[in-house]
Amino acid sequence: MDPHAPLLAQLAARRDEMLGEVRAWSAVNSGSRHLAGLHRMSEELASAFAELAPVERIELSPQLSIDSHGQPQQQALGVLLRLRKRSEAPWQVLLVGHYDTVFGVDHPFQEPRWNADGTLNGPGVADLKGGLVVMLHALRALEASPQREQVGWTVLLNPDEEIGSPGSAAHIAAAAREHHLGLVFEPALADGTLAGARKGSGNFTLVVRGRTAHAGRNPQEGRNAVLAAARLATQLADLGGGRAGVTVNPAAIDGGSAVNVVPDLAILRFNVRVGSVEEQHWFEGECARIVDAVAAHDEVSIERHGGFSRPPKTLDARQLALYQLVRDCGTQLGLELHWQPTGGCCDGNNLAAAGLPNVDTLGVRGGAIHSDREFLVVDSLVERARLSALLLLRLAAGEIDPSSFQRPEVPCC
Repeated sequence: MDPHAPLLAQLAARRDEMLGEVRAWSAVNSGSRHLAGLHRMSEELASAFAELAPVERIELSPQLSIDSHGQPQQQALGVLLRLRKRSEAPWQVLLVGHYDTVFGVDHPFQEPRWNADGTLNGPGVADLKGGLVVMLHALRALEASPQREQVGWTVLLNPDEEIGSPGSAAHIAAAAREHHLGLVFEPALADGTLAGARKGSGNFTLVVRGRTAHAGRNPQEGRNAVLAAARLATQLADLGGGRAGVTVNPAAIDGGSAVNVVPDLAILRFNVRVGSVEEQHWFEGECARIVDAVAAHDEVSIERHGGFSRPPKTLDARQLALYQLVRDCGTQLGLELHWQPTGGCCDGNNLAAAGLPNVDTLGVRGGAIHSDREFLVVDSLVERARLSALLLLRLAAGEIDPSSFQRPEVPCC
């Protein structure tokens, strides 16, 4: 008989409890910029996780951003929740999930509801509040095991993942260096496929300053900042054809006023995805070339802000060993698990960059994330909780050789 079967069976009995938690948490608006909602959500989570370990609330440094007038401003962020247990145990596991969503307080998508096919539609049900439920119940299963002393763990619940983790990234990187492996609870695809290699991501802002003039009397004396920003947008977007793994998305241009005034200010905001560090360096060089060329051609000044916050995640030997371990756990549970590369990114990128092997789609099965069609496959709550619980229980039982997850020795000189 499988020694882990009784604890895994208990998870199956908690389906309705898990579903109730997802529905309640989905109804709390926790858009990345909605501080009151983030505070309420953090307190809901602190209450739920407190049975496992003391909950530490960490104030994050504000995010520097550029406003619509081209001026820097500090934007406050929510709090990072951290739990730590058995820091001296042989195995150290880092579990990460975010509680912010992309849906602001004024977005019409605010409440969960049932779809005709039996899936649950709601803000954050898949990305990532369903994953937080999975994490919570997997840890409950571990803590009920008589062998739990062999596994120490840290939980990080961050409020800023959807905006690139500007405040929590440093805390995540620091924690990565203290653990053997990482589990991140982003949603899997609806069919259960996991994300493998991930692209890196950068968010940039270009502030273009020209010279105002009358559009009829003396337009030749003006320097049109909006036109220069448009030129930048098209040339940067065209870089996507220069490397197979590079995509550039010009997302917004702010600037201008009356149509009879040559605009002297424009702000271009864009996102870049790259498949490798080499592509990242290539883009940075090409971006600098384009900025210099447009500034000279349009006789404007251009300030560049932002950068790459999530490096590309590649699957090295330690990463693949962990993915195979998760696949083996899935096989034991009757699940056929696969993984594939994706252009999306998450905190798993940051963990990998800090040297921590991680699987970052251990949350629920679902889809249409970042839209009002976001859905959760309800049966995957128990399914995915059992998957992560089995992984933790096998570590605790000494069934996994830790040598595959040791950090390589780095010469000091």
